[in-house]
Formats: sequence, structure tokens, C-alpha cells
Amino acid sequence: MKTKFITFLAAFLLLVSCGSGKTFQSFFNNYKKDIGVTAFQVPNFMRALLTNISPEINNLFGNVKDFKFITFNNISKQKQNLLINEMNLVTDNNFTDMLRSNQPEKTKIVSVKEDGDVVTQAIIFNSTLAKTSVFYLKGRFDPNQIKKLSDENQFENLSNKLIQNYKISPSTKSTPGFNPN
Repeated sequence: MKTKFITFLAAFLLLVSCGSGKTFQSFFNNYKKDIGVTAFQVPNFMRALLTNISPEINNLFGNVKDFKFITFNNISKQKQNLLINEMNLVTDNNFTDMLRSNQPEKTKIVSVKEDGDVVTQAIIFNSTLAKTSVFYLKGRFDPNQIKKLSDENQFENLSNKLIQNYKISPSTKSTPGFNPN
């Protein structure tokens, strides 16, 4: 009886430990409804429109299968630490850090999942008290391109362009679209 209980307990602990990794989707879902947060997820039908918004990363979006970003403005130090800790849990789930800079005033993480020499998922995390932003890309990318775009702040530029161009159609009040101007 005692051996059966120990075997059951060991199997249960193994299942719990294997399934306890935090994903970016769970991070995104946990925070997208918070006050002061801007969250953007690009549905499949809108991916083609992205190539017109940012020509600098046109080649990148030809390979994107999933793109999300979320920004937090004017957060407390406690909230910043919480976000950094949760992002650490996400990136500890089979991601490899390309860059990690932990400074008192700013934390930057560029972390990827790879398939050989191709990046299949990338997370770009920048955090200050004024603004914390997280970008998630899934597809097939050149790791050097991800690093270059991150170093040049192209992801921040893209998020600003997406927010500026996204609008609700005045005629329907519920159909999302992009402002042609």
C-alpha cells in the first residue's frame, strides 16, 4: 500500500512539474484586460496589411504565423518586478536568451526558441517604469534579423505605427480596419 502511494505521488509530481511552464499566451491573457494596458494581436487576415505599414520589416512578416504585443505605461516598481519575474518564467520554458540586460533602470530580454539555425519563436521584452513592452513572434526567422530589429528599436516603431493606423470603422463601430492615411 505504501509503495502504491509513493508511486502515485511521484507520478503526480512529475505530471505537475512538466505542465507548469508559463507560456507567452498565458502571460498575454493574464494582462491584456488590465487598466492602462495596450494589447495587440494580429489575426491572420491582417498580416498582409502589416507589410504596408512598416517596409523595414516587410521580409520578417512574410514568415510570421503569430504576432502579439502588449505595453504597460507608468507602472510601479512592484508591478515592474512582477512582470520581469513572469517573463523569466516564460523564457525559462525552453527559450534561449540572445540578450539579457538587467539594469536598475531598464531590463531588456531577447529570447528565442530555435529549430536548428532558424528561430521559431521570439520574445522581445523591454521594461522601464515609464513603459514596459513585450513582443512575441512565431514563425521562421533569421536570428541575426531578430537581434538587429531589436537593437534598432524597430519593434517599438512597429507598435506605434500599428496603434496609429488601427481604428474602428465609423460606419459600423465594430469592424476593425487600418487607417489609409
